[in-house]
Amino acid sequence: MSDVPTSSPYITFMATLWTVGGLVALALGLIGIPLPILPTTPFILLSAFCFAKGSPRLRQWITQHPKFGLIISNWEKHGAIPKRAKRVAAALMAATLGLSLLMGLPFAVIAIQAVCLGGAALFVLTRPDEPEDM
Repeated sequence: MSDVPTSSPYITFMATLWTVGGLVALALGLIGIPLPILPTTPFILLSAFCFAKGSPRLRQWITQHPKFGLIISNWEKHGAIPKRAKRVAAALMAATLGLSLLMGLPFAVIAIQAVCLGGAALFVLTRPDEPEDM
């Protein structure tokens, strides 16, 4: 027997939470288009994931979007991230660490940042590029 309630109010509440999460991620992704310090791609992927759990209509809309649909499709089919997105993400991670060094943050903070940002950069940079035939 499952511990997860299957009542309709619970399901509706969870769908609403996932949809709100998707909308927040989408908003952050849209803000990231003109702002180079905020990455767009991860937030668009997160919004698609959230919409899949909360709103089939919004999931269909974002996966069929002329710009965002290809990003989501490449990620879901190939685990691929566009080369430009990889370069921007890695550069921003390096800039963040550099800024932290310039600000003179404590060594422990710098070390934690270096490990986290290094791991994130390693993950992003080792993903396949988007397919050439796209």
